[in-house]
Amino acid sequence: MPKTGESSTPSNKILIYGMNYAPEMIGVGRFTGEIASFLAGLGYQVGVITAPPHYPGWLVEPPFHALLYASEEREGIEIVRCPLAVRSEMRGIWRLIAPLTFAFSSAPVALWWIATRRPRLILCIEPTLAIAPVALLARLTGARTVLHVQDLEVDAAFAVGHLKGGSLMRMITAVESWLLRRFCGVITISDQMRKRLIAKGVEPSRINIVRNWVDLSKIKPIEGDNSFRRELGLSDDDFIVLYAGTIGAKQALGVVLEAARSLANRPNVHFVIAGDGPEKQRLMQDYDGLASVHFLPLQPEERLCELLNLANLHVLPQSSGAADLVLPSKLGGMLASGKPVLVTADAGTELFDVLTGTAILTPAGDSAAMAKEIARLQETGGHPALGNSRSLAAIFEREACLKQFQSYLDPPGSLEHFPIA
Repeated sequence: MPKTGESSTPSNKILIYGMNYAPEMIGVGRFTGEIASFLAGLGYQVGVITAPPHYPGWLVEPPFHALLYASEEREGIEIVRCPLAVRSEMRGIWRLIAPLTFAFSSAPVALWWIATRRPRLILCIEPTLAIAPVALLARLTGARTVLHVQDLEVDAAFAVGHLKGGSLMRMITAVESWLLRRFCGVITISDQMRKRLIAKGVEPSRINIVRNWVDLSKIKPIEGDNSFRRELGLSDDDFIVLYAGTIGAKQALGVVLEAARSLANRPNVHFVIAGDGPEKQRLMQDYDGLASVHFLPLQPEERLCELLNLANLHVLPQSSGAADLVLPSKLGGMLASGKPVLVTADAGTELFDVLTGTAILTPAGDSAAMAKEIARLQETGGHPALGNSRSLAAIFEREACLKQFQSYLDPPGSLEHFPIA
């Protein structure tokens, strides 16, 4: 809401439009929720059109309902939630159906909001770009439209096999390019994603980068007893390899679990997979016989710092096909914990370039190389001679990133209009 005494003029009205939002604890929804709260705190009048919380498990739980409209107020922000079709097995065509159902169900709400509230700025969040046609109609009212690209969903869907077919890919990418070029500005999270957006036809001058952030005052190294070790029945001498985050196709966690299989003869090496996602049940079944593998549910915010400090080693696997389609948001927290980090990244990718000298790097998809590094670190005490990860984490500092984000929403000269057709 506006600050006391500030009028609700069109210039300070912002509509945030995207399918993920708080109280989702990880991923796009978390960051979008923090953007909205930050802007509201600056005096902007913020409204949000979104879906019920469903990520990372693609499951809508009470008091929310997947197929009903609902409205609420959170931190002074008016939120409208629109129906979304989800199911437990979110693969293949269902990864297209889900965003399309949200785009259709939210369209009348967005059109009504644009016509009656006349927001000065529409901030669209990708995923999903399916909402862009309706959002771009706000240009007819004089509104500025900005797209925040958290995930190049079209490229990722083909890279991991959710969508297939050369003709389908050409058709969808042509539509994607047309839509991307209609936004007044684009904010994305990595240099490689910026390059891909330029290749899709977006003018370089319209693209800015703001990395996904981490609160360094909340995520930091802590010493002493760790309650997660007790809960899992692990001793202080056990070497813990931790993955904490979304469990989906892009995360390629099979590489980590195959490394666990090859290290099963080392009784003091344990693998903890904490989080949720569409691949979790399958992985739990496939690797059920490994006593060294422990699965934990998604942890609440108040336990996140302790969870990240459980690790003797963080692992960050990525599907080779999707390596530069998204810069994992979990990276900032891993670095902020001060623990060693092992990342699967090939030379030439942004992860490789950013983390060289700070993280241990192994080729994408190479479980044997990962297992070799884990064994070496266990034997040497888990302290590789690398740069300080906490220092690198400073580039993800929350307050600085949010201020940078706000500065790109309404920069000097933003009244300039670009063609809709």
